[in-house]
Amino acid sequence: MTVEDSVLTNTSDAGAVAPPYVAGRARAAEAVEALTTAVAHQVRALRIGRGWSLEELAGRSGVSKGMVVQIEGARTNPSVGTLCRLADAFGVTVARLLEVADVRAVRLAPLSSAPILWRGPGGGLARLLGGLNEPNFVELWEWILEPGDHHTSYDHAASTRELLHVLDGEVTITIDGTDHVARTGDTMDFAADRPHGYRNDGDSAARIMMVVVMPPGEQDRRR
Repeated sequence: MTVEDSVLTNTSDAGAVAPPYVAGRARAAEAVEALTTAVAHQVRALRIGRGWSLEELAGRSGVSKGMVVQIEGARTNPSVGTLCRLADAFGVTVARLLEVADVRAVRLAPLSSAPILWRGPGGGLARLLGGLNEPNFVELWEWILEPGDHHTSYDHAASTRELLHVLDGEVTITIDGTDHVARTGDTMDFAADRPHGYRNDGDSAARIMMVVVMPPGEQDRRR
């Protein structure tokens, strides 16, 4: 697994008491374990609810059967790419796969509870702030790209769109091989059902807020 396929982490080690590295690591480990367990439960429940075999889910998602077995057994922390493929197959958001509680009428989530699903080689990160499954599939992300950071995203489900706003810095978004430079204050939306990526060629950090809007319905990558 590469740095760009960073596994589930979170920011819950902030404000640790002495000795900080011990308490911080303990809380981080507990949070990762909770997320791993949540993903295992959601993937298994969604698969069984649809009457799919392990082979069927593997075929629809493009994730190997062995990896699916590991995920359902809570024995691995899947990368953001794997989570996206599974979510597309089920026709749900990544946030749904990470849910650890029942849906409530009001949900207030502190920043410390938002999982970090990607870490860049330069120290940047992508944090999933939240998601909706009804009436439309929507995800809200925070991306921080440090100088030299880059992330290549696989093509999402057909008709998926991304809407991003640059809060600070400058970021280059590559879509179908064409570069587009967005600077502080710029807003951009594009079809994300094709290869695309983000990188920071500057000398200061770039911070982005991103909304991903996906079409409802299950996806089958064998078609």
